[in-house]
Amino acid sequence: MSSVVPVRREADVVVAREAGRALAAEIGFLRSSLVLVTTAISEVARNIVRYAGEGSVELARDHEGSRPGIVIVARDAGPGIEDVQRALQIGYSTGRGLGLGLPACQTLMDEFDITSNPGEGTTIVMRKWLD
Repeated sequence: MSSVVPVRREADVVVAREAGRALAAEIGFLRSSLVLVTTAISEVARNIVRYAGEGSVELARDHEGSRPGIVIVARDAGPGIEDVQRALQIGYSTGRGLGLGLPACQTLMDEFDITSNPGEGTTIVMRKWLD
């Protein structure tokens, strides 16, 4: 079972982050891993607000064999990312940020996949496995 958090404004970023934290805690993640999960959720949700205006963050339990985990899917129908590989480079930003967001998410999570086409939006799928 999954939950979907609509993301349209900054307050929704907090809702998505807290929902993800609660699910990760239920799965059994410890404090340090909870911080990693919530940081990644905050970043992708904030990017939805900043660049697309609206979208959603879907949170669900996942498993790889007997190992449980959490899957986070951030979706928007915004302008998309013109050069995904460049967007994943530390220091690259199309806004006023430091260019650390997406590269950090990629580092914080065990699995990270991004699909984006200009004019069609962006979908990011991230997974964190319980050790």
